[in-house]
Amino acid sequence: MKVSTKAFYGVLALADIALNSENGKSVSAQEIAERQGVSKKYLEHILSSLRRAGHVRAQRGINGGYSLSQKPDSITLYDVFSALDVSILEGMENEPGRSTGWLREVANACLWEKINGFLVSFTQNMTLEDFIGECKKRVPESWDLYVI
Repeated sequence: MKVSTKAFYGVLALADIALNSENGKSVSAQEIAERQGVSKKYLEHILSSLRRAGHVRAQRGINGGYSLSQKPDSITLYDVFSALDVSILEGMENEPGRSTGWLREVANACLWEKINGFLVSFTQNMTLEDFIGECKKRVPESWDLYVI
């Protein structure tokens, strides 16, 4: 399975906002871009799609930036992928007008459709909060320590 950079950075951007927006504080696209190693212009395109899907709010002005419009436990990875790259969740299809043999049809039915079903189920059941929790388990406790 190959996940697009748009979907990958979209998940990272939402997690970054959740981790860095305390008490409703907005997080700027520039801050997210620097922390996640992505261009600000590309990230703004992704954040715009997430805003249209209702996952983030954008605030203009000197203290502007992005904040989650929902709690992290109510945003699923399925929601994010649906907003950014639905092709990740689509099943395999035969090419139109191409005759397929019985083995290909059986393989699609018993292998690829099942894999796609597991992927859809997994993404529907994993929330942004679950993802953040899994990430925190894999880094040292001092990961957010700021040292001057």
